Amino acid sequence: MTTVPVKASAPLWRAILQQAWPILVTAWASTVFAVMGTVMVGHASAADLQAMALGASVYVTVFIGLMGVVHALIPIVAQQVGAQRHAEAGRIWGQGIWLALGLSALGSASLLFPDLWLLLSGQVEPRVHQRVAGYLMALAGALPAALVFRTIYATGAAISHTREVMAINLGSILFKLLFNAWFIFGGWGLPAMGAVGAGVATLLTSWIVLAAGLWMIRHRTAFRMLKLRLGRPRWADQKELLRLGLPMGGSYLIEICAFSFMTLLIARDGLYASGAQQILGNLITLCYMLPMSLSLSTASLTARAVGGADHALARRAGRCGILMVVLCALLTGLILAVARPWIVRAYTDEAQVAALALALLHIAPWAHFCDAMHCVSAYVLRAYKVAMAPMLIQTVALIGIGLLGGWWLAYGPAAGALAPVARWLSPGAPAGAATMWIMTMAGLAATAASLFAWYGRVLRRFPP
Repeated sequence: MTTVPVKASAPLWRAILQQAWPILVTAWASTVFAVMGTVMVGHASAADLQAMALGASVYVTVFIGLMGVVHALIPIVAQQVGAQRHAEAGRIWGQGIWLALGLSALGSASLLFPDLWLLLSGQVEPRVHQRVAGYLMALAGALPAALVFRTIYATGAAISHTREVMAINLGSILFKLLFNAWFIFGGWGLPAMGAVGAGVATLLTSWIVLAAGLWMIRHRTAFRMLKLRLGRPRWADQKELLRLGLPMGGSYLIEICAFSFMTLLIARDGLYASGAQQILGNLITLCYMLPMSLSLSTASLTARAVGGADHALARRAGRCGILMVVLCALLTGLILAVARPWIVRAYTDEAQVAALALALLHIAPWAHFCDAMHCVSAYVLRAYKVAMAPMLIQTVALIGIGLLGGWWLAYGPAAGALAPVARWLSPGAPAGAATMWIMTMAGLAATAASLFAWYGRVLRRFPP
């Protein structure tokens, strides 16, 4: 089988990089995919832009949570491949398809009731509400294709064949651009559809991407050797996928909700503070993709070693991946510290937003390092099919310490208690925003420390 071998003659760091860079490019392509719609809809109307902002936040929440459940396939398939049970890995993929379809039914149904989601947004203008409903209806049709394609993505990551998925995602940008231009602004017999047109463009592109993925797994040797097949759904297999997938999806949701609610709280500091927070949040998200890709690659190699009962190699792969994430996080932090003025200048020309962003970006290197450590510690545990403990730890640390603790010390009864620390760490930044980020970093650091301790406990169960 033509995967990156677990017992490779090349150094482990090279094997990790070979798989990680296509994952990184794929993540960046997905970001471009999302940003493209916002930028183009922004030239349609303010109502369309608001509708897309609201609709996209709903869809991302649903998709990310369900995607995390489907990603249970990564360690499960990787361990089967590591044990040389290729046919079993192909059968499990088919069970993943059934899981994705079942989750799609639930997720798509939830998108058809926009009023439930918009309760959190207060009064929304009728024209915006109508556009949100149309946008989410289109995305309800896109969700099944997107989740089924994630089973192909997960299988590619499990067997270290990520370049093919990267190529498909890069190609999807062209289709998205063409469909966006057509449906958002109209032409060739179609009226301008604005935000709804962006949803239709995503719908068509998602099914094209799935078709390309299905063609790929039928024609690429590495996937064909797994004998991927769709058998009858088996409850025992679904329970195994859900046992690992539900806490993984929960972890994904906790992370995205913690950052989303932090952004909503920081809006109390005013318009310019919200702009600065948007810059910092976007920057942290972009930087996160590098440790995420390295962590996912590390988890895949580690899981295959675990499946092959080579626990010494699993330890070395985990150790190597963790070290690589630490070094990359330190390098990224150095770049963030040195390039602050240029980064802010690239984001905004608004003087007051730029001033606050410059102050707030003092926190960026520290926040990124904590985020990277939290990421890699969670992924190495997933390689051993450990997901429930990380989810519970993340809930306590990210929600309890980071979000609730941040609110308490930034805007709640103890507001101002961390102001001296905030002024020292981020001079000139709004005290509330800086305090929220300090507590978020504390939550991430507590999560990482706890997960690394749990990882040590897992390793004691698998002596080399």
